[in-house]
Amino acid sequence: MPKVDINAVKIRTGSSYPAEVAGPVEGRQVQGLGDAAGITQFGANLVTLVPGALSSLRHWHVEQDEFLVVTTGTCTLIDDFGETILTPGDCAAFPANDGNGHHLVNRGDIDAQFVVVGTRTPTETAYYSDIDMMVQDDEHGYQYTRKDGTPYEGEDT
Repeated sequence: MPKVDINAVKIRTGSSYPAEVAGPVEGRQVQGLGDAAGITQFGANLVTLVPGALSSLRHWHVEQDEFLVVTTGTCTLIDDFGETILTPGDCAAFPANDGNGHHLVNRGDIDAQFVVVGTRTPTETAYYSDIDMMVQDDEHGYQYTRKDGTPYEGEDT
């Protein structure tokens, strides 16, 4: 059956970020809706942000497009253009390689949710706008480094 039973989809918490910078996203929960449905060409996730949580550190992707729609609560989009309030039904899009570092913050007092859809590519590089960090993803997994490629050993944020 094509309907995805959201209640049966595993909830992932935290992030793959180095421990030194992972704290702000601890209140994020992600459910891989696309994975649960067997989708392979793009990712589709339901993201829940508890009050005060960030969706990610501010970043942008080299190869992958991202598109999101807020479904519950209020999120504040923070990107290179400033801050924009997003409420249910509002959408945002981030084309690959646009250099616009972005993330969402839940500044409200109830959980906020959004669905994010993104391209799946065999490799990817993303840059973090506010700290000296980038990530490369390939068949070996994620590797966080400084933007010049040297090993990441933490950064005061």
